[in-house]
Amino acid sequence: MTDPWFALRRFTQARIGLGRAGHAVPTEALLDFQLAHAQARDAVHFPWDIEGFAESLREMGEDCLILRTPIRSRAEYLRRPDRGRVLDSDSRTRLDDMDGGGMDVALIVTNGLSSTAVERHGLPLLEAVIGRYRSRRIQVGPISLVENGRVALSDEIGFALGARVAVIVVGERPGLSAADSLGIYFAYAPRPGNSDAQRNCISNIRPPEGLSYEAAAAKLLYLTEEAMRRRLSGVALKDELDTVLPPSPEPLGLKK
Repeated sequence: MTDPWFALRRFTQARIGLGRAGHAVPTEALLDFQLAHAQARDAVHFPWDIEGFAESLREMGEDCLILRTPIRSRAEYLRRPDRGRVLDSDSRTRLDDMDGGGMDVALIVTNGLSSTAVERHGLPLLEAVIGRYRSRRIQVGPISLVENGRVALSDEIGFALGARVAVIVVGERPGLSAADSLGIYFAYAPRPGNSDAQRNCISNIRPPEGLSYEAAAAKLLYLTEEAMRRRLSGVALKDELDTVLPPSPEPLGLKK
């Protein structure tokens, strides 16, 4: 085979060099496409076992809160993105009654647009992230678990808990090459009304094909410490992890 596209296929999951059978793609390529499409649909509509996820976190020794948005079905979640950006009244009251204790990081998890991603990668990613934070004495509050949430939900939760930084782990929109990708979004000084320009994102977390848990946790730690040191995030904060010197020996988290 002399077609150069075939040699390039080993470097990407994109559908290139598929060949053809008459005027159409080969049957194998067609079936693979249909399978990927079905997996993407399943990732969106698959329900998240939030109670089981919470129990697994507790077995790891982590405190967690189960909060809710006004959304009551996946169909509503897809139709009303605005309702996935806020907590329902009961959850808001629970947070208002809590003492955040001046925590460094409010850590939130939601299934977003891919429950598959959270079920498959959520726990090991959290383990890597929390391990990195604790190695630098960065204080993490109880992990908030929210079904059917959107990224901006982190602003309300982080603000209510009085956190310096809000971090949300979310299932990303499935594609036809990846239905199980996680993203991390974070913002310094979270508060309702923040725009996307005030957030940083680490995406495509899905080993072995995408970013590893440890690599994502290392990037998040770097960006979090830079955000707390410089008191900013978003477009003003660049990921220069590969070009900077090692972090200073003095942790930036709260002293214990």
